[in-house]
Amino acid sequence: MYKLIIICIIVFLSSVIADSLYPLPLEPTEHSYARTVLSKNGEPLRAFADAKGVWRYPVQIEQVSPYYLQALLSYEDRWFYWHPGINPFSMLRALWQNIYYGRVISGGSTLTMQVARLMEPHTRTLQGKLKQSVRALQLEWHWSKADILRYYLNHAPFGGPLEGVQVASYSYLGKSAQYLSRAEAALLAVLPQAPSRLRPDRHPERAQVARNKVLQRMVWLKVWTKEQVNEAQIERVIQQWHRPAVIAPLLARRLKSKVVANKGLITTIDHAMQQRLAAQVKQYINRLPPKTSAAVLVVDNATLAVRTYIGASHFMDASRYGYVDMVQAARSPGSTLKPFLYGLAMDAGLIHSASLLIDVPVSFAAYRPSNFNRSFSGVVSVSEALKKSLNIPAVQVLHHLGVNNFVSQLRNAGLRVYLPAGGKANLSVVLGGMGAKLEGLVSLYTALANKGLSGKLRYLPSDPVLQRRFLSEGAAFIVRDILTRDLKGKSGGNKAFAWKTGTSYGFRDMWSIGVSTRYTVGVWIGRPDGTPLPGHYGGRTAAPLLFSLMRSIQAKQEQQRAATKPDSVRQASICWPLGKQQSMTEIGLCHSKKTAWLLEENTPSTFFDDQLWASNPVSLLVDQTTGKRVDISCVHHATKKVKKALWPLAVEPWIPLGFRRKQQLPAYDAQCDYPSTQGEQPMVITGLQKHTVLKAKGSGLRLPSIKLSTKGGSGDVRYWYINGKEITITSSGKSFPYVFKRAGEYQITVIDRIGSTAMITVDISAL
Repeated sequence: MYKLIIICIIVFLSSVIADSLYPLPLEPTEHSYARTVLSKNGEPLRAFADAKGVWRYPVQIEQVSPYYLQALLSYEDRWFYWHPGINPFSMLRALWQNIYYGRVISGGSTLTMQVARLMEPHTRTLQGKLKQSVRALQLEWHWSKADILRYYLNHAPFGGPLEGVQVASYSYLGKSAQYLSRAEAALLAVLPQAPSRLRPDRHPERAQVARNKVLQRMVWLKVWTKEQVNEAQIERVIQQWHRPAVIAPLLARRLKSKVVANKGLITTIDHAMQQRLAAQVKQYINRLPPKTSAAVLVVDNATLAVRTYIGASHFMDASRYGYVDMVQAARSPGSTLKPFLYGLAMDAGLIHSASLLIDVPVSFAAYRPSNFNRSFSGVVSVSEALKKSLNIPAVQVLHHLGVNNFVSQLRNAGLRVYLPAGGKANLSVVLGGMGAKLEGLVSLYTALANKGLSGKLRYLPSDPVLQRRFLSEGAAFIVRDILTRDLKGKSGGNKAFAWKTGTSYGFRDMWSIGVSTRYTVGVWIGRPDGTPLPGHYGGRTAAPLLFSLMRSIQAKQEQQRAATKPDSVRQASICWPLGKQQSMTEIGLCHSKKTAWLLEENTPSTFFDDQLWASNPVSLLVDQTTGKRVDISCVHHATKKVKKALWPLAVEPWIPLGFRRKQQLPAYDAQCDYPSTQGEQPMVITGLQKHTVLKAKGSGLRLPSIKLSTKGGSGDVRYWYINGKEITITSSGKSFPYVFKRAGEYQITVIDRIGSTAMITVDISAL
């Protein structure tokens, strides 16, 4: 008895010493493993072969079909969960068969022994077999059965550069190993026995014969019924080959460094959505000029998880710069920042949704913006200015909010702002005068769906949900409500969502960003090399793609839910030109009624951008007998005090005659010898009458030329615009010639130093 114990101790100690002197080979370094980036459900998005060109899609046991596990263990190693690494009975049986037939019939290897050979290849000799057996015992000592099985699933050879059941399943069958049928499971179970000879893409007949052998074994072992196997044998082995997945390739390249050795990196990408939208984007961009590309992001508003990441429309097309990830490229954002300008101005108490803004050729701090459509609307509300993406009203609001304030709040919300080297932010930033990335813009737009909280986009499930207060909940609601339209631009509707477009200077970048109940979708279209796309702009080129993607995403969803109105917001009737609530405005001072969203009951006055507006409404003394204006030093009869609400001086050409200063302000009593104040002498354009029609003349139908000048107005400088484009600057009273280049309607506008404006329209006919 004691001798037996001593022998056992000696054997144990010998094993420990041998194990320490002859340890298991270390796993290959992480750089030798293929790196695989996966979707949120584990489907491969892109794999990067290892240094030896081997492809392997890491997989867990629970991610493999039970049919495959049944076929594998039943055919290769029925006693896997009971033996210590070697199966003496199987080895004796194999030895007898080999002696009886005079050739190798069976190897008698357990699954653990096969793993040992995969880890440390050896020759098929008795010495090699003994080494393999020792290694198998060591494996069982150090590893669990699950670890051994997992290693086999990921390293078994399947022909050529393929290792592991997952990559074999995708390559030969076009599906995940999780969804194998019985016939497919039997095929992949037998394939590692002779991967080159049985490759189904090259030798489908041989592969089918070997597969059927496994299926018959499953009946004999009573693992599957005869009926199940008969049905499985009907399936033919098809000669096919599926290229390695290249889905979300630029995101995979971006995340490659985060892949842990021999483990796939799970991302937040929705595999089916990514494939579907990528196909739509590619098909759409094919219709656009050469070198054009596109980038798209789809973000789940609730979790900030990125579900679709398209960095380029044509990844494999060098002529379209498919290798450039435009999700991360800093480009001019055009008008896409305007919603946040208005939202921040609401939070600052500067405006409400119906505040009166000016859309006329005017200068702000020596900066004279123009509209994209080269025309002017006169007076517009905040809502109208945002919906129409007008430039001049946006610059007016930014002028009052402050450029540095605006840029600082964008940065605080997480947007990385790119300014020219040594340059400073100016009023042009809201029109695209700086750089921003698509992912940064999309992160800002999630604030419209998340009660004013902007969020950092998440590409991995492990990424934390990080949000910052950007807008108040009320401001976010109002801005989203203004931008919410259906695909035809009409407010409301079951499929309505908030969307905004943008175009950079020179037609280099086209943007369209949409916010629905569930998703925020950002689209960029342009040429990665920065060359322009003349005739293409956000509304024409990027918006249709956004609408198409939104329809695809919303097709299987419930109807869009309207955003819940917070308690801090209510609707009220306000009056122009003063901007106050109707209930707080005297009847005679309410020239026009508008419905506004008010935030925290705040009703700020209309911006004053000229001297006469500063004391608005103005109080006047009027002679009750003559109706003339007088002052306290010149009273001949009884007087009365009247109030008048004045419109901004710059918009006078666009408002009804009855609301203009000349009609609102009575003339001074001549007996008082009171001088007219600056700006009350209206400026008019001379040289043409309004609505004049000019026709071409001469044998060549030469288009006419004109000479223009002004009378009245203030200051010694005049700024001239034709169809919204600044043409020239002249001195007061000096005329300038202009030759029309084509037929059509022309809007001619002039502005003086204090913002007084005159406008006429003429029609040039070539007939």
